[in-house]
Amino acid sequence: MLKSPLSKVIRTTANHLHRLKELGINTVEDFLTYFPRAYTDSSEMRKINELRTDEVNTSLVQIRSIFMKKTKTGKTLVRAVVYDETGDMPVLWFNQAHLTRMFRPGDDIILIGKIKFDRGVISMMSPGYETPKKELVHAVRIVPVYHETDLGEATDRGARGRISSKWIREKLHPLLAYTPLFKDFLPEEIKKAGNLIDYSTAIANVHFPKDEDTLNAARRRLAFDELFLLQLAALSRKWQWRNAAHEKNLSMPASNEVIKKFVQKLPFNLTKAQERVVKEILNDMEKSYPMSRLVEGDVGSGKTVVAAIALLNAVANGYQGAVMAPTEVLARQHYHTFMKILQRTHGGINIQFIAGSTPQSAKKDILNQMKTGTVDIVIGTHALIQENVGFKKLGIAVIDEQHRFGVKQREILKSYGAPHLLSLSATPIPRTLALTIYGDQDLSIIDEMPPGRQEIITRVVPESKRIDAYRWVEDQIQKGRQVFVICPLINDSEVLEVKAATEEFDRLKSEIFPQFRLGLLHGRLKQSEKDEVMEGFSKGDIDILVSTAVVEVGIDVPNATIIIIEGSERFGLSQLHQFRGRVGRGEHQSYCFLFPTSTSEDATKRLASLVKHSSGFQLAEIDLQMRGPGEVYGVRQSGIPDLHMATFGDVKLIKESRAVAEKIIEKDPTLKDHPELKSKIAEYENSVAVDY
Repeated sequence: MLKSPLSKVIRTTANHLHRLKELGINTVEDFLTYFPRAYTDSSEMRKINELRTDEVNTSLVQIRSIFMKKTKTGKTLVRAVVYDETGDMPVLWFNQAHLTRMFRPGDDIILIGKIKFDRGVISMMSPGYETPKKELVHAVRIVPVYHETDLGEATDRGARGRISSKWIREKLHPLLAYTPLFKDFLPEEIKKAGNLIDYSTAIANVHFPKDEDTLNAARRRLAFDELFLLQLAALSRKWQWRNAAHEKNLSMPASNEVIKKFVQKLPFNLTKAQERVVKEILNDMEKSYPMSRLVEGDVGSGKTVVAAIALLNAVANGYQGAVMAPTEVLARQHYHTFMKILQRTHGGINIQFIAGSTPQSAKKDILNQMKTGTVDIVIGTHALIQENVGFKKLGIAVIDEQHRFGVKQREILKSYGAPHLLSLSATPIPRTLALTIYGDQDLSIIDEMPPGRQEIITRVVPESKRIDAYRWVEDQIQKGRQVFVICPLINDSEVLEVKAATEEFDRLKSEIFPQFRLGLLHGRLKQSEKDEVMEGFSKGDIDILVSTAVVEVGIDVPNATIIIIEGSERFGLSQLHQFRGRVGRGEHQSYCFLFPTSTSEDATKRLASLVKHSSGFQLAEIDLQMRGPGEVYGVRQSGIPDLHMATFGDVKLIKESRAVAEKIIEKDPTLKDHPELKSKIAEYENSVAVDY
């Protein structure tokens, strides 16, 4: 019955069924697992003389009179007068003519809404309502609130096909009779040890709890399920990866002499954190199963050098290496960097670059080198996982900005002979969150910056100080410095972002800085045009580079000391921190100016955090608490599931669920003794994963 189509079990219109489908609700099971987003407590009943203007009130009253009339604008107005022993009160509804057929004078009615106080008279405008009965659904209880659909076309009976919280409660409540059919997939010992209620009970009580304790128990069970299944799936993938590739034995002993020579020729010393992470990576590469490690490091912490040592070790052991970056801008930057630091010590290394813009003839030649083994390291974009790509002996794959790739894309790289996998991220993710969402990888953190790296002075600039800031920037450019100007994200639309950047470029060029040389960079330029702009900026031929978020990664210009971020509140703290990392790479003091368009409390608080903190990890923690992981890292691009009951801020429950998952995988890695869990993992991953 849980798989029964809703059209068979509830009475509704085709429009409503279509709207439910838009919400992903097709069956009884879908509907019962469509959890509330919030709750309101309307359990306190108030008399008319106790009603408050600043709160939603619930009141049991009797109808004295009710009638309908048309307004001058043609709307239907239903007016009622209700009363109890403390007084009476007018109530108004618009476009709900059916109420005059539902209610008669003398009927009892429960009203839910705010009151208006005007000229000594209180009234209610368009309140919710319910008829007193044995079990109330909309009032005098903890009331669930659901995500709704748009209004659609208004009629006298409300909105055509609209899925409102009230409509959901009315249709869902009778379906609670089906909740005992839910099979509990958690073993009894786990439920007992964790003091968790049955799954079917949790499903029922999360919708219509009798009290706060009942609701908390239901939410805790469902939150545990989400975190537990997420981590169990990751740990299962980790075990399968290691053991499926076990026989291939990619053990690569550390080539100490080669690495020592490389490190000695670097123009700087490795930090203690870099040395620690290099040791962790080289230890992994010596093992009989392939490495799967995530290296997190703040902007400028030196992840690239660490990756270069891993690649060098693979080449020294007779293997090939691959580096994949999410954008061509970043991939080209890596190509130039690796060419510079690796060929300084090992001039014979063959390093190639491949991307979508690579000419077909050159691409064919590089692909041939990859398959014949004559190329040692290939660096590129998604082109590395396209059809007809292959390697003769791939030993290590490095993925930069790994949170921008999906699980499936990473799995394709893994499939090329099951190489060691090293993922890098300059977007700091708190350890607890990283272990949860990337639990199939071991974690290394570079938590130390190279000595001498100066702190970037960050300021929020109000609109009243904009001209003063421009004049100061003008003085800095005249002293030889260069400037980034970042234009804001606009409704996730690249077209609008390009327009915003173009308009800002024209404004600055004609009105503010006509005496300077300006460049424009955005994602819709041809690669040759991007290269020309970036090369001009790097050489100092461009004083001010106006750009969209494409500048976030891939540009390293030591002489650029100022970054201006327009509409700064539209970006997350982690992304703002990455923007800030584009400056401060040379000998001169650098500055980050935030120009917000909103002075809301939330925006002000977040930007103040950026001014106060220079650590990306601290900022990531703050951003995570304020906005949640889906907003911070992007649910669709990072593979972070859009959790319904759980929160990644619940460290205690994360640790509890992980401990249980680790215990199960340790005893039963293939889950052969837990078929219900195995089935639930497959179902859960399909429900939260995005097809990348």
